[in-house]
Amino acid sequence: MQLSRCPLSLRPRSGEQVPPLTAQVTRSSNPGGTTAIWVRDRLDGLWHDEDFADWYPRDGRPGLSPAQLATVCVLQFLLGLSDRQAAEAVRCRIDFKYAMAMQLDDPGFHHSVLADFRDRLAEGDRADRLLDLALARLKEAGLVHERTTQRTDSTHVLAAVRDLTRLELITEAVRAALEEVASTAPHLLDELVDEDWGRRYGRPVRLGKNPTKPKTRILATGNDAVRLLEHLYRYGADCTSGPRIQALRQIMVQNYHRDAAGHLRWRTAENEGGPGLPPSSRAVVSPYDTSARYARHGHIISWKGFSAHLTETCAPDGPNVITDVATTAATTHDSKVLPGIHTRLSRRGLLPAEHLVDAGYTSLPHLEQATREHQVTVSGPLRSNPTRQHRRDEGFARDDFHIDYDRQQVTCPQGQVSKGWHGPYPTSSPTAAPLIVARFTKSQCQPCPARTQCTTSRESTRTVGFPPRELRDLQLRVRTEQQTPEWKTRYAVRSGVEGTVNEFVHGYGMRRCRYRGQGKAHIQHVLTAIAVNIERLSGLPPTEEAPTPRRPTAFQNYLDQREIPRPKSWRTLGS
Repeated sequence: MQLSRCPLSLRPRSGEQVPPLTAQVTRSSNPGGTTAIWVRDRLDGLWHDEDFADWYPRDGRPGLSPAQLATVCVLQFLLGLSDRQAAEAVRCRIDFKYAMAMQLDDPGFHHSVLADFRDRLAEGDRADRLLDLALARLKEAGLVHERTTQRTDSTHVLAAVRDLTRLELITEAVRAALEEVASTAPHLLDELVDEDWGRRYGRPVRLGKNPTKPKTRILATGNDAVRLLEHLYRYGADCTSGPRIQALRQIMVQNYHRDAAGHLRWRTAENEGGPGLPPSSRAVVSPYDTSARYARHGHIISWKGFSAHLTETCAPDGPNVITDVATTAATTHDSKVLPGIHTRLSRRGLLPAEHLVDAGYTSLPHLEQATREHQVTVSGPLRSNPTRQHRRDEGFARDDFHIDYDRQQVTCPQGQVSKGWHGPYPTSSPTAAPLIVARFTKSQCQPCPARTQCTTSRESTRTVGFPPRELRDLQLRVRTEQQTPEWKTRYAVRSGVEGTVNEFVHGYGMRRCRYRGQGKAHIQHVLTAIAVNIERLSGLPPTEEAPTPRRPTAFQNYLDQREIPRPKSWRTLGS
């Protein structure tokens, strides 16, 4: 196989079989089999070239087999190999040649082919389609089924960039733009760059959190950036479309503004005056990856990068299979991801009967949507009643009021009937349902002897907010069901997904991105998910039976021989 830089076309290798000599040597040298051998024997190689027909033009030189390249990428993530190591494994490992149906004397390909294939894979939704094809093969082999129980959880992923302060960010953005111009049109810098520029931007910035003369540095760097951008737009318009130049423009707008006199000023928080800083969902944190975002989870975890959402089956009578992977910006709320997960699972024919999630995913409208559109029961803790009376467990909470949807009236615990019914209104929270607001008047609330238990507002009136009827009925039904022991027993299975997250993070290095950009990060997550599935399933017995239980330890045998009771599972220790 040879690497070609010209446009490549696809020549499908229909019905490709493992060469006899390759099969003979592989069986002789690996009598116990390997994961790569299992891919070929059990799944027929995961993919066929025909699956990638629309990825390539019809005309051009024949390219490398995309089915082989996709298989190499999965095995690469399975074994934690770099591109060079993966290309070397294709040349040297017999089980790799067997998995890809190659001749023993096939020299393989140059390692840069894998980067080119990932670029092609990053276009559109091809990464998700690759997972679709892999899951279709697993479904055909009877290794994954529809309408089982599945669970979802998310984890933070660090972008492949340095953690920069704002001053370091703008300084590094200027340096990155200079590097880009120097590589494409160095003559444009002749009239601009001098010794001061060389001293400030001649190497990657390292300023720390407390640099000397920070205000002087801020203004000097901002003015340098303005001069660079104005110079390029005046003399090198063709260079202004580069990614580093565009990143510098965006970073400048987000960190500087001009005052009434036209002077460049450093943006500060809104409570300190000035136009303020952009929200974290839009703020660029690195000139090398403009899709990475800063997020904070509680008071413990803060990171710059993305979030990965993992969905897997968790039926007690079968292996756990990863059925979906979603990569989002770090600032995207979990509840917004759930509809997309169900849409992709529906396309794959792998919708669950019950979907176990944590409180971050349980948006009341999305629970109703999942039941209505996909017949999926989403199980997870619903957000509690947000009223002050409910939080403090004193006074009249929302549930103490009787709601009559037909008459559009609300009756308070003292028998007063509301005089206003408005909405439903959309809410700002992504997890909250639209609210209908019922209002009581001053003439009703001020003379009431129980007014202090109901409201402390200056106007001495009470307003009650609640969702529309169908969502209200769903809310009451779900909250009642979640108090039962049966529901708590079913929901306890969700905690096992944390072990899957730990497997991805510590076993396959998913905590840190190998590539830059959200699209490439998603490719890493998809390939890792396929690799995890193969690793899990290849170790099962041929009869698809559950793995045999762990043998008792010496001390456990000692207890059993003397008929001393011992817990059979760690789950029983707290009971």
